[in-house]
Amino acid sequence: MPIPIVKKNMMSKEENGAKNMMNGRVKVPNNTVDDTYGGYHLSYEVKKLMPTNKSTAQQKPSKLEVGIADDQAKDFDFAKTEMKYDSTGMFHWTPARSIEDCILDRNQAAMTVLNGHVVVCLFADPDSPLIGLRNLVMPLRASNFHYHELKHVVIVGAVDYIRREWKTLQNLPKISVLNGSPLSRADLRAVNVNLCDMCVILSAKVPSNDDPTLADKEAILASLNIKAMTFDDTIGVLNQSSNAPDAMSPLGSPIVLHRKGSVYGSNVPMITELVNDSNVQFLDQDDDDDPDTELYLTQPFACGTAFAVSVLDSLMSTTYFNQNALTLIRSLITGGATPELEIILAEGAGLRGGYSTPDTLSHRDRCRVGQISLSDGPLATFGEGRKYQDLFVASLRNYGMLCIGLYRLRDAALTTVDATSKRYVITNPPFDFGLLPTDQVYVLLPFERKQSRFSFSETEV
Repeated sequence: MPIPIVKKNMMSKEENGAKNMMNGRVKVPNNTVDDTYGGYHLSYEVKKLMPTNKSTAQQKPSKLEVGIADDQAKDFDFAKTEMKYDSTGMFHWTPARSIEDCILDRNQAAMTVLNGHVVVCLFADPDSPLIGLRNLVMPLRASNFHYHELKHVVIVGAVDYIRREWKTLQNLPKISVLNGSPLSRADLRAVNVNLCDMCVILSAKVPSNDDPTLADKEAILASLNIKAMTFDDTIGVLNQSSNAPDAMSPLGSPIVLHRKGSVYGSNVPMITELVNDSNVQFLDQDDDDDPDTELYLTQPFACGTAFAVSVLDSLMSTTYFNQNALTLIRSLITGGATPELEIILAEGAGLRGGYSTPDTLSHRDRCRVGQISLSDGPLATFGEGRKYQDLFVASLRNYGMLCIGLYRLRDAALTTVDATSKRYVITNPPFDFGLLPTDQVYVLLPFERKQSRFSFSETEV
């Protein structure tokens, strides 16, 4: 019997290495075991992609139906787990879809119940440079939102251009494309722009060197066109319970009509991107600001209806002098990021699906931006003449919410003929700042795995 023992001890280094790898452990030169990166993690990532040698019918119910070691199968059951999030657990994910499956014509869009969605009006030529629509949609697909809270995104523009961007959008859920023009009122009515939670107007066209002031002409025209529209005030008054078994739209989303649509286009929530700061004067016809007023002092910027590229310079400067500001900026703008995700995106691999392991699911547990009304709900008592400090302390102590600003009506009393429903942002008000019942509060909400104590309509942004 000594011969088999000798043969076993004479196994090659390669065979020993392969055996150790299949056991999920890697030997290092000093005969110690490295359990950090090269150990279980590497073996696990490799073997979970390998198909099992057994057929499904031959496997026992207690065994895992993928080619993975039995000692790792006890962690979770892949057969009952869908890929709902990307490999980092930071964003919602869906299997790649063809753009043809997401294109709607005008009639299909009109028959689809769109409400509380995001409309992206995009001006672009087929050969325009890519602007990275993924960077706009990804924060709206952050995993700290529950799936039913994700707002449907409808892109209105030239499909030939969107097709070039589609590779970066194909794994993000709830996206539709309408091949049309943002200047067409028929297309805007088809996507229910008066029922949207936000209308974003962008341009990918290269501005002419002849006259830089004309760089924003199409975006400004689209904005003014929407403001001049009127809508039937009966649209959006339907009351249908989302718990009904047949309460599904043609796009597969629950039909939840939680607010009445805007009758006038001037009340449609809208933000327009500008290349030239001075063009902000053309966005508001009733704005009496001096044309030489700085961008951050103008009414469209204060009301959140205009965004200029120069704002990014300010953010960069803030981050340079205060590196801690980057954490807050990430939460507000990107929806969160990890070093692993940044490497994946920088290498051009795009989002790839991952199984919902306890480690990836833990990445959902991060704060998100919300908007709470003081007209009703748990915080309604603070709208009756209370001070901002009372709201700040009570929100943090009782609900774990951090108040960061107010969204106030420009005209506190909507009783005069020329009163408007426009709101403006007040960031970090003084502690003794008085509150009004019509105020809305910007807060950082903690992630909740169960039903939120606030209704969806209160926490939407």
